[in-house]
Amino acid sequence: MSKAKFCALLGLAALILGGTPAFAAQELIVSAAASLTNAMKEVAAAYEKAHPGAKIVCNFAASGVLLQQMAKGAPVDVFAAADQKTMNQAQEKKLIRPGSRKNFVTNRLVLIVPMDSKLTLTSLQDLTKAEVKRVAVGSPATVPAGRYSQEALVKAGLWEKLTPKYIMAESVRQVLDYVRRGEVDTGFVYSTDAAVALGKVKVIMAVSEHSPILYLLAVTASTGKEALAQDFLNFVLSPGAQKIFKKFGFGPA
Repeated sequence: MSKAKFCALLGLAALILGGTPAFAAQELIVSAAASLTNAMKEVAAAYEKAHPGAKIVCNFAASGVLLQQMAKGAPVDVFAAADQKTMNQAQEKKLIRPGSRKNFVTNRLVLIVPMDSKLTLTSLQDLTKAEVKRVAVGSPATVPAGRYSQEALVKAGLWEKLTPKYIMAESVRQVLDYVRRGEVDTGFVYSTDAAVALGKVKVIMAVSEHSPILYLLAVTASTGKEALAQDFLNFVLSPGAQKIFKKFGFGPA
């Protein structure tokens, strides 16, 4: 039997058995917002289990940092951002395929303190108290959680007043680490971040004076694996994957 005929028969057998030969032994790079770390890892594992041979490689960082990496030519197949602004910038720079862009989960912003903190904070105005010396915030230039925090503090008339207290972080997970280790008095994170540090930090306030926190997903313009990338995106939107996100505290888009 010729090699070509043998390969054709293998492909036919895979289709008959319900396999996905086009995705076999393919690696997909997913750049996702830092706050998605735990949930996206589990979603990726579920996808790999359902698609033998496919390998999902996740790259987590602040959405703005991921955007900069893409703009500099970093290989990325799927981009998941924590806000509209970053995805809009990716679209303006022609880094994504606009038709693939989808909203997929939501989140909430909260103020947290170390588990052993004795601080009593009931409103954002309490951040001006003398006993509050260090407030961790994601850098608004690159961290969506930082932008949401800034928006809320501006509306409260506090953004400029609190400037001497800010400890700027490179991602929302860095804010979480600062608070968890007691290096700051308080910090702004998503409720899903606080949940993964249960027992080490405590939520003392929900922060609502900001734009809706909406996460978006898109296939990149540079991907050479469009079919696999689109299939993974569809999987993220599926009921099974959405159930995983819900388990980690994310809301529906």
